Amino acid sequence: MNWLDSVKFDEKGLIPAIAQDAETGRVLMVAWMNREALALTAERQEGVYWSRSRNKLWHKGEESGHIQKVKEIRLDCDSDVIILQIEQVGGIACHTGRESCFYRRLDEQGRWQVVDDVLKDPHAIYENPKHDH
Repeated sequence: MNWLDSVKFDEKGLIPAIAQDAETGRVLMVAWMNREALALTAERQEGVYWSRSRNKLWHKGEESGHIQKVKEIRLDCDSDVIILQIEQVGGIACHTGRESCFYRRLDEQGRWQVVDDVLKDPHAIYENPKHDH
């Protein structure tokens, strides 16, 4: 049996994938994978996802250069979530130029506060800055 047969993809053929910094443990981003993206991630040892907005495979870093070197791939107990332990090349996972896509924190007044600095201007990263996932 192929190892991919143990993975429970949803009705759209997708599974959520969490990218976590292998050294710090910080969650950098959450994206989606289809079977091909997961197979390519394992084969290349680099993060490959399924872009729902563009409806195509997305090799993380193909435009920005911020590839994700995969150190480990794990499947959760229900076989329906993937977590990747990665080295984030360039230290930037987010299309906004921040380390992590999770840069806003809910404060005591019920407002989202930006708590992480932009490390690199998105205009310097992308030709036409947009939401990458």
